[in-house]
Amino acid sequence: MHTFNRRRFLQAAGIASAAAALPRALGAATPARVVVVGGGFGGATVAKYLRLWGGGQVAVTLVEPNADHIACILSNLVLTGALSMDRISLGYNALKTNHGVAVIQARVTAINYGSGTGKGRVSLSNGRSLDYDHLVLSPGIDFIAPPDDPGAWDANVTPHAWQAGAQTLLLKKQLASMRDHDTFLMTVPKSPYRCPPGPYERACVVADYLKRKRLLFARVVVLDANAGIQAEPVAFGEAFNHIYKGMIEYIPDATVSSVISQTRSIITSAGSWSNVRVLNYIPNQRAAAIGPASSANRGWPLLNAQGFVPVDPLTYGVSGYPNIHVIGDACAVPATDGQAVPKSGHMANAEAKVCADAILRALNGQAPDTNIATSSACFSPITATTASWLSANFSYGNIYDAAGKVKGKGMQRVDLGEAPKISGDNYQDMFTWADGLFADSFI
Repeated sequence: MHTFNRRRFLQAAGIASAAAALPRALGAATPARVVVVGGGFGGATVAKYLRLWGGGQVAVTLVEPNADHIACILSNLVLTGALSMDRISLGYNALKTNHGVAVIQARVTAINYGSGTGKGRVSLSNGRSLDYDHLVLSPGIDFIAPPDDPGAWDANVTPHAWQAGAQTLLLKKQLASMRDHDTFLMTVPKSPYRCPPGPYERACVVADYLKRKRLLFARVVVLDANAGIQAEPVAFGEAFNHIYKGMIEYIPDATVSSVISQTRSIITSAGSWSNVRVLNYIPNQRAAAIGPASSANRGWPLLNAQGFVPVDPLTYGVSGYPNIHVIGDACAVPATDGQAVPKSGHMANAEAKVCADAILRALNGQAPDTNIATSSACFSPITATTASWLSANFSYGNIYDAAGKVKGKGMQRVDLGEAPKISGDNYQDMFTWADGLFADSFI
């Protein structure tokens, strides 16, 4: 791991620096039609930058079922009451008024992918149909229920809060009900999952909340399906082993087989727990369904074994469907073994800009830019006043297998940085970083 200082991190985390080079202006008399499905950080950013860079030459329609996007970023601070839900609620008015993006609040019911290279059509729950020249899909994640008796898990009883909004408020209410000697038990899903540091961050802010409430005999149990901490091991190791020693119990290699929500019970390879006060079950994840979940491949033209969509990182196009693009948490980017491109809001923002650039180049008869780079950065609150940070940077080129042999082209991690220490300065910088990302995506 490379050594980063704070200034270098803030430079690496700069949002605008992730933008691809602007292609020359399009010459078509009739605007090209681009439909974007999903209004999170990926979808909002690609819609904005297609209009910003393509101007009147591209007509962009964003389809999103919700009136606002509720960011997972900073949502763990809503659990503890440090922030309100309004603080992480991001609307679409600026995309409409500032950039001319057409926004339709509806769900996708079906997609005609055309012939792969030809035009297609998106059918919506409001009865409308949208023809497109290029389609960008950024729907985020779905959850995989526990394998044993999947019907016993009810997210309205034992919430995941891994899609912010109503779930966040439910978990907040349950946390507030805790008393001395109670247990807050949470799981970490098997990688890959949305926001690698997020579960460990949640364990810390919950423990801090219980500590400040003087529930000194309350505890947090973290059941991790992975062999070890997946992000910021220095910061979270310090938090688990020192700051919250005796309060957080971290258990790796805990594969969940069953969750019985009515009794707040869980069965794992590392043991079983019953009747805990709060059971925060965060399931394993896959690409969200496009259209009916019962359809072939859940509506996707292609899925890998883990349930995500393989893409070409130069365009985020799907093999055999060059005018179909997938960005954000739903996509699988080829990368060097052991150095996977993380699923995060910041990374979705970076991928969206590469995708927008590639679409505009394609519409102009140009090949995609091969000199591309993406980055992911995040801050993690550790206490009510301190935080850590993580940064990972990737560039396009040769990627390697576990033996160090070239296995193709993709995104190679060229830098990984973690805060050298947990600090109050990091806590303040966290809001500057989040607000910059919010603005770059939605304003």
